[in-house]
Amino acid sequence: MLEEVERWLSTRSWSANERPLHQMLAAKQRTGQTVSVVLPALNEEATVGDIVAVIRHDLMRQVPLVDELVVVDSGSTDRTSEVAAAAGARVVHRDAILPRLPAVPGKGEVLWRSLLVTRGDIVCFVDADLRDFSSDFVSGIVGPLLTDPDVELVKAMYDRPLSGAAGQGGRVTELMARPLLNMHWPQLAGFVQPLGGEYAARRSLLEQLPFPVGYGVELGMLVDALHLAGLDALAQVDVGVRKHRHQDGQALGRMAAAIYRTAQLRLARGHLIRPSLTQFERGEDGFEPRTYSVDTEERPPMVDIAEYQARRAA
Repeated sequence: MLEEVERWLSTRSWSANERPLHQMLAAKQRTGQTVSVVLPALNEEATVGDIVAVIRHDLMRQVPLVDELVVVDSGSTDRTSEVAAAAGARVVHRDAILPRLPAVPGKGEVLWRSLLVTRGDIVCFVDADLRDFSSDFVSGIVGPLLTDPDVELVKAMYDRPLSGAAGQGGRVTELMARPLLNMHWPQLAGFVQPLGGEYAARRSLLEQLPFPVGYGVELGMLVDALHLAGLDALAQVDVGVRKHRHQDGQALGRMAAAIYRTAQLRLARGHLIRPSLTQFERGEDGFEPRTYSVDTEERPPMVDIAEYQARRAA
């Protein structure tokens, strides 16, 4: 590990309990910063309501740390929107944001569009499929941004159990993202959960970043933030254990391919001869090929979008 990374680990890795809520609230009141929490959601009716309820109770009613809580529904076919609204979130449909630009499927697309419907100086993203949710996932990663003006992006770190086995989750992280980062961006080798969906950042940083529309958004954001802000502007906070729905092996394969493509674009801005992935499923006549595109569309920095510029000027 680079000496720079060892130093970073000792100065930019914290535990959620190092910053008590009263300290964060005092910093928030002193600086006047506002906090938005965004939950990107697709068919998450089983979990989104509990997450919204915990954030509202712990961080909006008991302690006014969070100023707005928005669920962006990216086309759910279940009751995600109704459950989220009933729990107290403001629900916005992805297609209602920036309607002149047709939406494409993908988590990164939803995160990018959320910048247009939130106002917070600090924006915190939380996946909507978490179980046994703790508000530490929000307060833990928002805390450094409220209390340290030199920090611009904070990732959550946690244990990820798989089928009851500790540390066995995060398979794409260990098989794809971590090797890529260690080989090509070794300054980022200290991040425990580089692909984790829980992170917070200053709007002033997010609006300058391009957003890969799909699975590559977390890796792309981390790499781009490193180049734009530098390693010491990035941090991570231990928030305990993350429990969520796990995807099957083929879905993970598509995720890994998209992440590789995102990395490749940042390494060379070149083009794959064949930006696709073929997988196999057993059918009536044996194994049948299924080919998926893994080319990675990216949205430009939000600060370049006319509607966003107009809102800032208003």
